[in-house]
Amino acid sequence: MHSLSRRLLLAVSLPLALFFGVMMMVLDSGFRSLSERSLKELLDSQMVSLIASADPLPNGSYGPAPQTLDPKLATPHSGLYAQIRSDEHQWRSASTAGVPADFGPVLKLGERTLEHASFGHERVAIESRAIRFEDDAKNAETLTFSVAVSLTPYEEQLARFRAKLLGWFAGLMLALLALLAALLRWVLAPLRRMEREIHEVEEGRSEHLGAGYPRELSGVASNLNALLAGERRRVSRYRDTLGNLAHSLKTPLAVMRAALPPAAAGEVLGGEIDRMSGIIEHQLKRAASGGALLGQAPVEVAPLVADLRSALLKVYAGKDLSVELNLAPEAQFLGDRGDLTELLGNLMDNACKWCRGRVRVSAALDAAAEASRRLLLAVEDDGPGISAADRARVLERGVRIDEKVPGHGLGLAMVQDTVELYGGTLAIGASPLGGARLSLSLPGR
Repeated sequence: MHSLSRRLLLAVSLPLALFFGVMMMVLDSGFRSLSERSLKELLDSQMVSLIASADPLPNGSYGPAPQTLDPKLATPHSGLYAQIRSDEHQWRSASTAGVPADFGPVLKLGERTLEHASFGHERVAIESRAIRFEDDAKNAETLTFSVAVSLTPYEEQLARFRAKLLGWFAGLMLALLALLAALLRWVLAPLRRMEREIHEVEEGRSEHLGAGYPRELSGVASNLNALLAGERRRVSRYRDTLGNLAHSLKTPLAVMRAALPPAAAGEVLGGEIDRMSGIIEHQLKRAASGGALLGQAPVEVAPLVADLRSALLKVYAGKDLSVELNLAPEAQFLGDRGDLTELLGNLMDNACKWCRGRVRVSAALDAAAEASRRLLLAVEDDGPGISAADRARVLERGVRIDEKVPGHGLGLAMVQDTVELYGGTLAIGASPLGGARLSLSLPGR
C-alpha cells in the first residue's frame, strides 16, 4: 500500500511536471520567434546592402564592387551567400565557391520570397526579391537578388537554450519535490509516531499511546487510549465473573457426588457428574479466554515451558521420562499467560502420558509469517502416535482414542478452541521420534 506521502508527492509531481512542460514550450516558442525575427532582420539588412551596392558590370550583368561587400561574402563557406540573377546573366558571391548553392528560380518583378533550403548538408534561409533599376535605360531587365544565411548557428543556439532550459526546470522541479517531501515528512511525523506507538501496543511493548499529539490527532489518541483501558477492564471483569461462576458450580456438583450411593448406578451418575464438571470447566475457560489483547505484555516462552517441564517430571516421577527442550530464547507469546500455560500444559501432559520415554518441546519464530502465526510451537513424543483417521476425531469434545486411559477427552478440544481464538492453527502429524507431533502457530514476536 502506498503511503500518504507518496500519493501526495505523486499527485503534486504530475501537475508540476505539466506546468513546467507548458512553461518550457512557451519559452521555447518565444525564443524561436526571437531567433526567427533576428534572422529576418539580418536577411533584410544584407538584402538592402546588396541592392545598394549593385552596379552594372561590363558583361551586362549587375554585381557589387568587392570593397563594398560584407567580408563573409568574400569568404568561402562563411555561412552568408548572395546571388544576383536575370534571365541572361548571373553573379554569385565568392562565399559560394565549392558550395552546391541553389537559390531557386528567377522571380517576376515585385515578387518576394523567404524559404528554407539545403546547400548540400547545410540548411539555409533564403530571401529573394525581384526588382528593376528604372534609371538604367540600357538594361531595363528584371533582377532577382537572393541572400542566404546558414541556419547552423541558430540551431546550435536553440539546442543550447533547450538543454539549459530543461536542466534548469528539471533541477527546479526536483528541488521543489525535495522541499515538499521534507515538509510532508515534518507534517506527517505525528501520524508516523501514532503508527509506531500502535505497533508497540500490538506487540505488548506499551500499554497506551503517548501524549503531545497535534489538535487534529489528540482526540484520536485519547479515544484509542480510552478504548484500550476499557477493553482491559471489561475482559478482567468478565474473567473474574466467570471464575466466580465456575467456583459456585463446582460446589453443588461436589455435594451431588458425595451424596451418591456406592452402587453401580452411583458409579454411572458419578461418571456423568465428572463429565459435566469437565464440560463446564472447558466452556468457562473458553469464554474467559479473551485472546490477544492490545497493550498486553508478551509472555516469555522458555521460562514457562521450563516450569511445566519441572512440574510434569514430578507428576510422572514413576516413569523413565526425558523431556527435551529446543526453545528459541527470544520467543515470546502475545496473549494471556494462563492461555499459553493451558495450551502447553495440555499438550505436554498428553505427550508424557502416551510416550514411552521421550518428549520434545520446540519453540521458534517465523519472521516472514503474519503476526497471528509468528510463534511456532511443537510437542512430540515417542509413543504410539495418532493415526491419520483419528487426527480429526481427537479434536472433538469428549472423544478419547483409548477409553482405558482416564480423562474427559477435552484437552485437545480446549487447545483447538483457544488456538482458534487467537487466530492461530493446530496441526497433528507424525514425529521423527516415532509418536505424535502437535504443532501450533500463535501470535508472537
